[in-house]
Amino acid sequence: MLCFFVSDLHGHQHRYEQLFAAIGRERPDAVLLGGDLLPGAHRATASQFPVVTDFIEDYLAAQLRSLQEELGDEYPRVFLILGNDDPRRVESALLGVEHTALWTYLHGRRDTVGEHPVYGYSYVPPSPFQLKDWERYDVSRYVEPGCISPEEGRRSVPADLSETRYATIQDDLAALTADADLARAIMLFHAPPYNTALDRAALDGRKIDHAPLDVHVGSVAIRKFILQRQPRITLHGHIHESASITGNWKEQLGECWCYSAAHRGPELALVRFDPNAPENATRELL
Repeated sequence: MLCFFVSDLHGHQHRYEQLFAAIGRERPDAVLLGGDLLPGAHRATASQFPVVTDFIEDYLAAQLRSLQEELGDEYPRVFLILGNDDPRRVESALLGVEHTALWTYLHGRRDTVGEHPVYGYSYVPPSPFQLKDWERYDVSRYVEPGCISPEEGRRSVPADLSETRYATIQDDLAALTADADLARAIMLFHAPPYNTALDRAALDGRKIDHAPLDVHVGSVAIRKFILQRQPRITLHGHIHESASITGNWKEQLGECWCYSAAHRGPELALVRFDPNAPENATRELL
């Protein structure tokens, strides 16, 4: 089984074109998109982004419909989640019935690809960024120096106090997977696990009010979840520079293989993997 994993495309046209071309050439069984899919609020140059009013309908859905027509029965299962840079207000568009033949929106849900359960989860721990639609407290209400609480910042859709103040990534993951057997599961996350090669940020020597910043910015809850529940494969993005700093885009936690498709260059980082042979995964910059 051939699976593609990409993340943090941020609406860049070159990255999407490379992904669509690879799908057309290689005919994967499944394609998983790990969040931060949309163009940012400040478009760097017109050449980097498709000039469309509605990115989801006029670009993403249109391109995938074209691929579906070209590939027919070989069109892959497409799974996607949003990331912390994507406003939650677009979630309803991704869930629209007109798109169900193109992709499966996976945040907070379970599906299958072949004999493998697939789960999706978008939330990241508190960050320094203002948009809080996809931020949660991690294992407690602790916030790292320099970061902004999920109770502050701004949101594109309203959220109840029970969510902003009391919800945690740790509790969410327990509810999402309950007592399921995850030995063959694929977990599509946006955040990486804490203290790995996948969550290393470029914060060396930085301080806030004389407090040194932790260079590892991933989720403690996700790390604990992986070590305790041992899914087959976990997929991550969010920290663009991690692979270039550490030299590693994959890491094993117990028997679980963790991959990152985050990349800070202009290229698409395409991870190819077979869930039946996770040790053989590759990553190519296109």
